[in-house]
Amino acid sequence: MTIHIGAEPGQIAETVLMPGDPRRAKWAAETFLTDPVLVNETRGMLGYTGTWNGHRVTIQGSGMGMPSLSIYANELIKDFGAKTLIRIGSCGGMQPFVKVRDLIIAMTATTLSTPSSGIFKEINFAPCANWELLDAAVKAASNRDCDTHVGGIYSADVFYDERPDLNEIMTRHGILGVEMEAAELYNLAARHSVRALAILTVSDHLQTHEALPAEDRERSFGEMVEVALEAAFA
Repeated sequence: MTIHIGAEPGQIAETVLMPGDPRRAKWAAETFLTDPVLVNETRGMLGYTGTWNGHRVTIQGSGMGMPSLSIYANELIKDFGAKTLIRIGSCGGMQPFVKVRDLIIAMTATTLSTPSSGIFKEINFAPCANWELLDAAVKAASNRDCDTHVGGIYSADVFYDERPDLNEIMTRHGILGVEMEAAELYNLAARHSVRALAILTVSDHLQTHEALPAEDRERSFGEMVEVALEAAFA
């Protein structure tokens, strides 16, 4: 048990899927895991452990933004022994060829700043995904009827940034989508020698302004969860 995760020793699996929304954690656990058990509800950040094809899996909400994810990822890694952490979340599309409902598998995560910035100081560290997970996720996605893009994303440190010039620069440099957590997850994975990956569903688009209705998001996110699970145990 830690300050933010109320699980007992042994209740967290070595493989953890991390959606931002705790309700999405509940939905994913009940939909994809066998015999899911609620192992955390501290501060309403739900976490469940069950099995998928005989493998133990925990699905733990991370909250919104890199500071929140950093808290949960740190505790999962350092206190509960998590070895594989996969973010499953939504993002905004930034390229015209990236469509709503498409999957993005994040090879790298560009950012202005992260909670790790104080450690890196003047270094512009380049956080990236674990290659084994990324390769396995690409192969898993190729077997599904969904358009998938692999490349760089932008992890913003604010939601209402009032900096349209940043979006233009990111788009100009080929960034596929924008979200708020992956860069710090990749930083922590590198620091603690564990595996990390972000698999994202495009829920809205910064150029077309198209967005999924809330009731459609759940159905569209199923592909992402399945790809994450297959990649984790490939």
